[in-house]
Amino acid sequence: MLGVEAMDQVKKVLTNSIEKNEIAGGNVMVIKGGKEIFYHEDGLADREAGLPIRRDSIFRLYSMSKPVTAAAVMILIERGEIDLYEPVSQFLDGFKKQMVCEGDRLVPTEREVTLKDLLSMTSGLVYGGENSAGRETEALFQEIDNRLFSDSPMDTVEVMNKLGKCALAFQPGSYWQYGTSADVLGAVVEVVSGIRFGDFLQKEIFEPLDMQDTGFWVPEEKRSRLVNAYLDNGKGELLLYTGNHLGIINKMDREPAFESGGAGLVSTIDDYARFAKMLMNEGSLNGVQILRQKTVKYLTSGTLNAAQQKGFDNWYTLSGHSYGNLMRVMTDYSKAGGLGSLGEYGWDGWLGAYFCNCPKDDVTFLFMIQKTDAGTTALTRKLRNILLGSYCK
Repeated sequence: MLGVEAMDQVKKVLTNSIEKNEIAGGNVMVIKGGKEIFYHEDGLADREAGLPIRRDSIFRLYSMSKPVTAAAVMILIERGEIDLYEPVSQFLDGFKKQMVCEGDRLVPTEREVTLKDLLSMTSGLVYGGENSAGRETEALFQEIDNRLFSDSPMDTVEVMNKLGKCALAFQPGSYWQYGTSADVLGAVVEVVSGIRFGDFLQKEIFEPLDMQDTGFWVPEEKRSRLVNAYLDNGKGELLLYTGNHLGIINKMDREPAFESGGAGLVSTIDDYARFAKMLMNEGSLNGVQILRQKTVKYLTSGTLNAAQQKGFDNWYTLSGHSYGNLMRVMTDYSKAGGLGSLGEYGWDGWLGAYFCNCPKDDVTFLFMIQKTDAGTTALTRKLRNILLGSYCK
């Protein structure tokens, strides 16, 4: 069990953050040896209605969807249905004859984007920016948003074929930059499997792991459990956020046409803990095998070469880490900005959902909040340092 002093520190730090209007509320969990050793919740899921955060509160994962998408890709690899060096254009026609930004001009790609490029974020696909690649991608997401509630919303494969026609920020494999690669992988899974991406995840991951509250939307009977998202107005106040972001409907109140492998899932802390425990347990949970041991080892390893690592090293708060298969991996404890252990891996989301697995110590840490532009917050690192400092060697 976690020491009383550490538990009190966690509660104090979380309460203080809520009182300072840094977050509205959240819940945190630690698992060691496959068993929960700590859980705590505090604050409000809906400040306007006075509804508290609870254990079954549903959170928008945003980029914490990415590790789930990577696991889906690993399933196809195990079955011999894809090869990581296959070009994306083999599955999505929009990726044929792509162009790359070089200064103010566009030049042809030196080689095609591969599935491996997508998994390592070395594809040249970005989220935004001032060059042609960024502007064209932003315009595409604006089109997705404009059609969200129309009679013809854009579906997963349509969106990704259009994305393939956007310019790349750099030659495939030459650098690292965070972007839309996971969304493309979702479409690839859909094409290869012959069923919708969400249906594949439901069949192959969510149902076997008993993740009953995870998916791309929230049915009406569960909607009261969806946590509100909030934004900081820059004056020390939290305001309700009602916008749609990256093609994701904020209310999550309908089955989306575009199932975003990079940002679209919702889940609870217990559901995501099952996914994290499956990875920690080398691919299986409660007698159900999702992935093989060797596959999980590959999935949770950094894959960047020296040139690509230079791009990742620009992410200052992830010093001491590398990247691979849509997750960060700690490679140099001395350079990291917090307590943890070598080989630790995980990811976070735009609204602050966060998880990490520390295989060396058999410890999992999860933290769920809903605040725009959050990612890994200072609060997240403070809680990590209290909890992982107690258990990670």
